[in-house]
Amino acid sequence: MRHVSGVLVGLVMAAVLLFGAGWAVQEAGVSLAPLPVPAENGSRVWIALGVMAAIGLLVGLVVAGRVSPLATFVPSMVLLAWTVVYALDVRRAMGLVPDEPTFHPLLLQAGRGMGLLLTTGVYALLGVLLFLPVLMPSRWAPRFRDEEEYEESGEQDYR
Repeated sequence: MRHVSGVLVGLVMAAVLLFGAGWAVQEAGVSLAPLPVPAENGSRVWIALGVMAAIGLLVGLVVAGRVSPLATFVPSMVLLAWTVVYALDVRRAMGLVPDEPTFHPLLLQAGRGMGLLLTTGVYALLGVLLFLPVLMPSRWAPRFRDEEEYEESGEQDYR
């Protein structure tokens, strides 16, 4: 059951990293220009920075917490696979970014931010970061052993 919930957490993490971070980066006014132009409305920048901080906190909790390693494996594979596609075929990778005017405006804004995060290598960095907990064997083992299992193994409890 722990790994099923880990897959669900991983899917939510992938969506948050793709759409939430993409929206926040675009909303903060970050561009490929050497010096980003400051936004006219300061409160929008603060909201975007707060969203980025919340995403960072969520990533930290999932990486350092005792959740299933699948919670980090799913988003890492999404981010790393998209980065590999970008390295092999830029046009195909950028074709996955929502850019049609039929999409919701917030989704279009998030798509522009996703393209920026992909082209600058931030998604590759996050993908590697999220893949590291998968390599730790202790993350795959259950946290506690059942008492019945403990008694069946023939070991005595000397407390």
